[in-house]
Amino acid sequence: MAESTGADGGPEGMVPDGWGDNLGMEFVEVGPTRVVARLEAGPRHQQPYGILHGGAWCTMVEAVASYGAAQAAGTRGQAGVVGVSNHTDFLRSHSEGWLEAVGEPLHAGRRQQLWEVRIQRVSDGVLVARGQVRFQALDQLPFER
Repeated sequence: MAESTGADGGPEGMVPDGWGDNLGMEFVEVGPTRVVARLEAGPRHQQPYGILHGGAWCTMVEAVASYGAAQAAGTRGQAGVVGVSNHTDFLRSHSEGWLEAVGEPLHAGRRQQLWEVRIQRVSDGVLVARGQVRFQALDQLPFER
């Protein structure tokens, strides 16, 4: 089930992600089994050598996986999830232009989830980065404690 995108670029009805907003991520599809986001990379995302900063790749992986894992947790009546591990591989350099990130769960258990995110250049469909994030399910959100 896909959700619409809110005015801040994040999924409608979900807590805003200030970090992802600053990066300029746009969510195209958000559901418990698939998330798709886009980013138009440019100079503000580059490290000193003129290529995308590793933190931008990691942020995309984390954000895409987090929104999907939160949706999946919600279908089980859980309050949410918290990431406990992010492993991101940078496969090819990229400087400017549109990227698309697609995330899907590899495992969605009662207490833990493992999501994989694949990032491709839109211009040629080449895989430029991939990552995975492991999540712990929460019965109570941190700000509710």
